[in-house]
Amino acid sequence: MTYIIAEPCVDVKDRTCVEVCPVDCIKESPDGSSKMLYIDPQECIDCGACVPACPVEAIFPEQEVPEKWKGYIPLNYQFFGRNYS
Repeated sequence: MTYIIAEPCVDVKDRTCVEVCPVDCIKESPDGSSKMLYIDPQECIDCGACVPACPVEAIFPEQEVPEKWKGYIPLNYQFFGRNYS
């Protein structure tokens, strides 16, 4: 399982989650142009450390992403060039 960052992160990009991630799997575009942060689904170790660190409550276990934000699941995968199936 992986964690997913959803809409509450858009235009916020608070990096507290990045600081607590033990495997450095939370990224944004190298030039800083992305509107949010993303979690690499292959690097995420499912530790959950990022969830309580997020001040806008934008991070969810993939299976628990609220219905209204399910569209962010494939976005997290695609950001890293990974297929979502």
